[in-house]
Amino acid sequence: MEKQPTMVITGSSRGIGKYLAQHYLAQGYQVAGCSRHPAEWQADNYRHYCLDVFDEARVKMMFTEIRQSYKRLDVLINNAGIAAMNHALLTPLQTAQNILNTNFIGTFLFCREAARLMQRVGYGRIVNFVTVATPLKLEGEAVYAASKAAVLNLTQILAREVAAAGITVNAVGPGPVKTDLIRAVPADKLDDLLNRQAIHRFCEFEDISNVIDFFIRPQSSFITGQALFLGGV
Repeated sequence: MEKQPTMVITGSSRGIGKYLAQHYLAQGYQVAGCSRHPAEWQADNYRHYCLDVFDEARVKMMFTEIRQSYKRLDVLINNAGIAAMNHALLTPLQTAQNILNTNFIGTFLFCREAARLMQRVGYGRIVNFVTVATPLKLEGEAVYAASKAAVLNLTQILAREVAAAGITVNAVGPGPVKTDLIRAVPADKLDDLLNRQAIHRFCEFEDISNVIDFFIRPQSSFITGQALFLGGV
């Protein structure tokens, strides 16, 4: 790896993505982030793109610029995601499509374009976000959990497809984190979810970055196709 490696983080304008961008900037990474809206923060060595992660044309343009500017990509973190707490029978089609587009199609497009760039130098680390809602079969989150189950399957299969190119693909599965994603979830539902975990507390940003730090280390070259769910699920 170069002295100043390059990283892409989706959904980096706020919440977990913003924390991760600042965390890795502090470690010396050049970071390119993206979200649907402009970021309300700036930093040296940080570049922000405004796009929908499932807009193929815009995603390809972003990666063209990254290739031209940085010549390579070392790490991709697919953090962008949306959710909606609805009973399956009350979930509008548009809501389901939005969740699948952002969570699965967006992750797929960024994985594809990142791997194409990483294989040029024979090195790369991809970390996708899954969720404890999938193994917990969480009621009221059928579409969200299904979209992340698709990401989990993508992670496991892509890991095999790109292993020969020196690229690892893994996933982190946080429990509930105090971000906008859970703002509309009733308190009793959150308490029930926390009680299903072995460790009955909210997931912290540092819990997530600890796992990602491990996955993206150069020494983690023999670890791929894995998903680490947090909280003892």
